[in-house]
Amino acid sequence: MKIASASSAFPKHYYRQEVLLEQLQQYWGERLPSRQVLERLHKNVAVEGRHLAYPHSDYHKISTWGQANDLWINAAQELGEQALCRALHHAGLESKDLGALFFTSVTGICSPSIDALLINRMGLPKNIRRLPIFGLGCVAGAAGIARAADYVRAYPGQAAALVSVELCSLTIQRDDLSVANLISSGLFADGAAAVIVTGSERDAHGPQILATRSVFYPETEEMMGWKISEKGFRITLSPQVPPLIREHLGHDVDAFLDDMGHQRSDIKSWVLHTGGPKVLEATADALDLHDGELDASWECLRKVGNLSSASVLVVLEDVMKNRRPEPGTLGLLAAMGPGFCSELVLLQW
Repeated sequence: MKIASASSAFPKHYYRQEVLLEQLQQYWGERLPSRQVLERLHKNVAVEGRHLAYPHSDYHKISTWGQANDLWINAAQELGEQALCRALHHAGLESKDLGALFFTSVTGICSPSIDALLINRMGLPKNIRRLPIFGLGCVAGAAGIARAADYVRAYPGQAAALVSVELCSLTIQRDDLSVANLISSGLFADGAAAVIVTGSERDAHGPQILATRSVFYPETEEMMGWKISEKGFRITLSPQVPPLIREHLGHDVDAFLDDMGHQRSDIKSWVLHTGGPKVLEATADALDLHDGELDASWECLRKVGNLSSASVLVVLEDVMKNRRPEPGTLGLLAAMGPGFCSELVLLQW
């Protein structure tokens, strides 16, 4: 099993962080208790700019969740198609070569789901197996690769696609002035990514997937996720996430690697979800990575913000295209998210 390609797609609307800060100050207006607090929170997220699905002026016109979700459906199809087309091209495959399509998002919903709409839009095989995934949030990029690997392990002659589309801007809440929402308004962004995973009977030039592991942390469901109401998605983001990462991630990675006959020092390539500065710092502490091993993740965060499930896939794209490790190098792809949980993927380049 190999990752044959990873490709991203972004909306054309890109804004520097200071422009978005000004727009948010206008958006909340007198509701905002302190402009200085918002400025400080946005400065601390270490993001220089972000893509938005629509021009920033359009967001003032959205008054209901239904309107926001309709906008999500339209943009998700376009970005999902772009990402999947690019991933197929870089893998040297055509749409007819796909045996399975996994789709993940946590920023909008529809039925039929976006994967079904992409089948019609792109003329994908009518017998393609599809699986929409909702609710995994930031961990879904890594989990989706793992589930695609499960599929091609069972069908080694086939290829599976994972498509992630996250339009975090469309979840903004006008009446939510919690610290969690103020932070997320400066951290999360819009974008899409697709990954092609191929079975052992197909030729591919990407990293081999050696093993995967899922880890669930009981009684932590209040740490991250959404509270859903008639107004849409209201973010839950606990300050206890970084301590949880420091407490568990190192042990879980070591146990996984030990079962595979390896140790942490064998890993020379790290593809980790961007999270945010505190999440990346906690990850670095948990795994003792303080010599530039997380540069790809920090760079992704700086350039485009946190893309939820798509983030780790964008980091993977950067590593595959710009930082490709030497053949035989062991790598670890990992993400954490609502549940609370982690997903680990052992790679060999």
